[in-house]
Amino acid sequence: MYNSRMPTDAELPTSRQLLRSTLIAGLAAAALLVTTVLPAEYGIDPTGIGRVLGLTQMGELKRQLSIEAEADRAPAPAKPIAPGAGQRSGLTGFTVASLFVGHAVAAEPVQIAQAGRSDEVTVTLRPDQAVEVKMTMKAGAKVTYAWKTEGGVVNHDTHGERPGSRSARSYRKGTNVAGDEGVLEAAFDGSHGWFWRNRGRADVTIALRIRGEYEDVKRIP
Repeated sequence: MYNSRMPTDAELPTSRQLLRSTLIAGLAAAALLVTTVLPAEYGIDPTGIGRVLGLTQMGELKRQLSIEAEADRAPAPAKPIAPGAGQRSGLTGFTVASLFVGHAVAAEPVQIAQAGRSDEVTVTLRPDQAVEVKMTMKAGAKVTYAWKTEGGVVNHDTHGERPGSRSARSYRKGTNVAGDEGVLEAAFDGSHGWFWRNRGRADVTIALRIRGEYEDVKRIP
């Protein structure tokens, strides 16, 4: 049996060397977190490096799949958003027929916000493809919306997200739905809108019309 030699004080690392090694390890871990882990796991890419490496797209896909999984666990038909104080505007008699010419998804009239802008968005989903359409809204802002499908039905989740947040707040959702309408009121500052996935075997086209208080609208991806 051999006796190991104890290191001398001169051979041991100094406190300064240990502190330096600890700082270097901490900085390396923080860099990996910001450039790799956050984009790949949550779609959060503050530096833009994750999108260049293709990691941000991976994180966005994971987030979309998570949203759809929540919608699949709640197959009950979507319920209207409960109106808050002052949610109804002074305009009366506005129905979804003013947004779409043709069959209305719901029979109840929807009144529209007086202020803001309006947009029309059309997206076509291949089988098993998903997409999001988001608006930038301030807390308390309202948007009147209506969408319908052509060629099939979709799973959907109307939800909102705070900037940089890893979780979403769902306002209403459903599976195998041919359309929806209502008034979306932002619960907080952030992005608010719709997630759709086509679980059918044929292409499905979604036509969305929105009007109200929002800054911009974009499709993701």
